[in-house]
Amino acid sequence: MKLNDLRDNAGARKARLRVGRGIGSGKGKTAGRGVKGQGSRTGVAINGFEGGQMPIYRRLPKRGFKQPFRKEYSELNLDRLQKALDSGKLSGAETITAEMLVSAGLLSSALDGVRLLGRGVLTAKVAIEVVGATPTAVAAVEKAGGSVILLAPKASAESAA
Repeated sequence: MKLNDLRDNAGARKARLRVGRGIGSGKGKTAGRGVKGQGSRTGVAINGFEGGQMPIYRRLPKRGFKQPFRKEYSELNLDRLQKALDSGKLSGAETITAEMLVSAGLLSSALDGVRLLGRGVLTAKVAIEVVGATPTAVAAVEKAGGSVILLAPKASAESAA
């Protein structure tokens, strides 16, 4: 076997259908576009267009409000924190910050801050700096002999403007 003998398996590559190439091809004349009308022409953009009738996205009422400057927090559960402490990714000796959690691989990014959630059990004595924490998470950390330091959320670029 030589490199120039290599071929795809039979049927591995399917040739694209060349439309509008005679009636014998099965896709001749109108090339699968039907007869007349907007859809048969080129440059058709009719998504959401209802033939001049008021489209459904304009007929239905708009509801709710989306806060443009809302904060997005990274969430961390106690069980993941304990697992990282057990595996040696984090040290409980110093205060754990958001940057340490990101560098240890517990969070992909800190976003606007870290919020500590109460799932799982924490046995290690740790001091952790977070923007928010649930009451159960704070109770679990304090029960283990640690402390939760609540920081002010960092100002995002949009809200500072």
